[in-house]
Amino acid sequence: MLALRDVTAMRGGRPALRDATASIAAGEFVALVGPNGAGKTTMLLCLAGLIRPTRGTVALDGRLLAEASRIDRARRLAYLPQDNSVHWPLRVADLAMLGRLPHGVGPYRRPTERDRAAVAAALGDVGVAHLADRAATELSGGEFRRVLLARALAGEPAALLADEPTAALDPGCQLDVMTALRRAASAGAAVVAVTHDLALAARFADRLILLHEGALIA
Repeated sequence: MLALRDVTAMRGGRPALRDATASIAAGEFVALVGPNGAGKTTMLLCLAGLIRPTRGTVALDGRLLAEASRIDRARRLAYLPQDNSVHWPLRVADLAMLGRLPHGVGPYRRPTERDRAAVAAALGDVGVAHLADRAATELSGGEFRRVLLARALAGEPAALLADEPTAALDPGCQLDVMTALRRAASAGAAVVAVTHDLALAARFADRLILLHEGALIA
């Protein structure tokens, strides 16, 4: 589903990822592990198409990611960054519905039953269905992180990329999030998550990719 071949990428004027080759299959949950500054986020950004490599290629389902249209990438890829915020008191359900934008929801098309079902399922998967009518600005940090994951899941992506999705969550919420990612992979998505929690990675991921100083070493 996702593949990097000989990818080198620059961040801050230096190579943050060097000659990386890896692939992630549909239905596979892969955890990216390694110390801070190892290149994990850079690899995720390359897979998401948010950083263009200085050398090498990234492919999605056999096609070069650089040649895919923005709408095609938005429909097939979901990316959950480390940090995010919301500046308007959107209802949680409406925030999660933003994950359906690539599928046509917007000013000129109201959500369909399928859209509403996808959002309800995503909120339930991460354990925040009871918050659907709350304002997103009133949530705790951990609740908000789970709502953002629900937004990503609501798009029913073929590939889901999550950067430290369990950071700042209590142990129970961490299990909810990793279970939701595991469920997405079991449903056929290619899931890649950056984590520093090796116990969670060992429990939920099919495979680990270890990075160090920009190099993929195992």
